[in-house]
Amino acid sequence: MNFREIDLSNKDDIREMSKMATEIVREHFDPIIGKEQNDYMLERFQSVDAIRNQLKNGYRYFFVSDGDRKIGFVAFYPKGRNMYLSKFYLYKQERGKGYAHEMLSFIMEETKKAGLDGIELNVNKHNSACRAYDSLGFEIIRSEKNDIGNGFYMDDYVYYKKVRNLDK
Repeated sequence: MNFREIDLSNKDDIREMSKMATEIVREHFDPIIGKEQNDYMLERFQSVDAIRNQLKNGYRYFFVSDGDRKIGFVAFYPKGRNMYLSKFYLYKQERGKGYAHEMLSFIMEETKKAGLDGIELNVNKHNSACRAYDSLGFEIIRSEKNDIGNGFYMDDYVYYKKVRNLDK
């Protein structure tokens, strides 16, 4: 499995990332939150401009490939003492093949390199991926309902996974 980081100066990679994100997120989330909210969220969080702004503000985006075939992507950034896992997506046909474990291992290594304690992320309460995060060793630490504008809310569980042994 390969992880290739995209750079703020690479406009083609940013466009490709936005296109990939739109395809994966639309397929997965339209049935969960509805097309209208998903369209709003894609524009706000996965458009070319949104990705560019996120990169300017410390996000790291990576294409995930198996050989020469792109199968998904991840994005994360330091937030306090933790790495915030903002994006963790695979194409539908790639799910259930063990890739998530390898992706998480990569993120855990990046978390350790940054000297951070753990990984935190938000997951929609109705997302089938909750089972995957449970099996990857994450624990629900709280629930949140966040107003994201335009009359829409994100109704999420906040998951956490400790990465660094704080006793050492």
